[in-house]
Amino acid sequence: MTKKELLYEGKAKKLFSHKEKDKLIQYFKDDATAFNKKKHDVMENKGILNNLISEHIFTHLRNNGIENHFIKRINEREQLVRKLEIIPIEVIIRNIAAGTLSKRLGIEEGKELPGPLIEFTLKNDNLDDPIISEEHIRVFEWASVNEIKEIKNQSIKVNKALIGLFINVGIILVDFKIEFGRLITENGNKIILADEISPDSCRLWDKKSLKKLDKDRFRRNLGGLIDAYKEVATRLGIDIKNN
Repeated sequence: MTKKELLYEGKAKKLFSHKEKDKLIQYFKDDATAFNKKKHDVMENKGILNNLISEHIFTHLRNNGIENHFIKRINEREQLVRKLEIIPIEVIIRNIAAGTLSKRLGIEEGKELPGPLIEFTLKNDNLDDPIISEEHIRVFEWASVNEIKEIKNQSIKVNKALIGLFINVGIILVDFKIEFGRLITENGNKIILADEISPDSCRLWDKKSLKKLDKDRFRRNLGGLIDAYKEVATRLGIDIKNN
């Protein structure tokens, strides 16, 4: 299964064409970035860990009735995924105040929210992924009203499934970022989950110690990022030694 043309390169992944036009190959890089690449490093095996963790999470979601683009893992760094028309919106689901939410609104980090808070940002690194409203999405036609509703409904389902997955291994899901795309079919378009879900895109805290097990270890110069990702994988029951 050989990859062909490089179609897209982001901060942490590359997308290649595939011999079957309705599929793509998603490649996980070792790059660690923060603040839209204003901070950058390369950390050996980070891509391998994210590939394994994302595979595990997307499989869990699919087994719980949440359709997504993941088909199968090809090797330690690559996944076969369905080709989608990506909606240029990043969806952030927050369960506990942290990060930019705390900074923007002066909310104490660690404050539990009364329910999931959904925020949207425009997927545009050059603009630093600005916060946008549902009205922005509708007016600028990034997604229709029905698509926004479907994105929100699926986001709540993903959040519920992931909270359960992580709390069972002693990890609090603080917040996470996801993306969606349109699966183009003869019977019309379908909104499904895309991209990745890993410690790069989630805030994960140890339930007892509140130790950070995610990319905040890089953002905040805490060190030990790879060890934290390995701990997440191990708790999830992923065999990282034989992959």
